[in-house]
Amino acid sequence: MPTSQAAPGTAPSAEEPKSAPITIKKYANRRLYNTATSSYVTLENLAQMVKDGTEFVVYDAKSGEDITRSVLTQIIVEEEGKGGQNMLPIGFLRQLISLYGDNLQFMVPRYLESSMEAFARNQDQMRQYFKDVSGGFPFGAFEEMGKQNMQLFERAMQMFTPFAAKGGTLPGAPGAEGAAEPAKAAEQGGSIDTLRQKLDDLQRQIEEITKTKR
Repeated sequence: MPTSQAAPGTAPSAEEPKSAPITIKKYANRRLYNTATSSYVTLENLAQMVKDGTEFVVYDAKSGEDITRSVLTQIIVEEEGKGGQNMLPIGFLRQLISLYGDNLQFMVPRYLESSMEAFARNQDQMRQYFKDVSGGFPFGAFEEMGKQNMQLFERAMQMFTPFAAKGGTLPGAPGAEGAAEPAKAAEQGGSIDTLRQKLDDLQRQIEEITKTKR
């Protein structure tokens, strides 16, 4: 059954009906079976499907468990193992590992997802800019925005760590005292709104830079 595919690196339009994801089954012998094409596929095939914008989910053929996350992670490991294709800096990997089990772990997935969504929205404009630019790419501007983004992330972290810094605990944690004061909750909510506003401002800055050479 044919499935609609978005252009590489783009998200489906809100007006286009999103087709159901293709089901991939993983068997005990580690072979992956594409139920849409009735054929076995490799991790490389799945990686290309991701690049083509084809949605799929992977299930363990025996237990029926959804193992999509682990398979996608395996694809990343395979890609990182190829010469000259490393995209995950060692510092980033160390920081990511250190956050497992941390009380801020719940923040990381949404932050990374939002950052990648922002990058995806601008990647076509950035590619066009790289193609058309003749007077030199403004790396300084992008570097400055990167620094601002990290500062925002650090600020977001600090919003949830003042309790630990003072020897206390996070709101709702065992032994927390006075953490649910209305004034503090309102202040935290305002800080989150400010953080979101600053992220939106960064988004607009990126769009302005990528439009400069059009």
